[in-house]
Amino acid sequence: MTFFWFKHPRRMRRTGNLRLIVTILVIAAAPACAQAQNSTPARVTKADAQKVLKIISSDKVKIRIYCQMAKLNNQIEQANEMGDAKKFDALFQRMYELGKKLGPEYAALIDGLQDINPESEVGQEISSILDALDNLCRG
Repeated sequence: MTFFWFKHPRRMRRTGNLRLIVTILVIAAAPACAQAQNSTPARVTKADAQKVLKIISSDKVKIRIYCQMAKLNNQIEQANEMGDAKKFDALFQRMYELGKKLGPEYAALIDGLQDINPESEVGQEISSILDALDNLCRG
């Protein structure tokens, strides 16, 4: 699965830790991708992103999970930089387990972003909504 959308320059400028987002998205999307292999994915909309933001931001447990995943991402980056494959794998597995708890709506959103042009109006709106998710861990 490629996340070109998140490597777009506009998204990179607005998000300080792009690797965090990409890692979280890959981990969180894995359960839904496995479930969705038998069906055709629907086009992602601004409403889908708003729904995910509402789901996560209104649930203290999901906010905590999202932020735990952000912390784990930093540790994963360090393990990767040090070439510690064993630690990387263990942290990745923990992150995967946490990602499953964010729900299928989040995973479906992330999976569907592959088909969105980041320069489009919808792409820019979704980027703004994803920034709001990132801010949950800063406040």
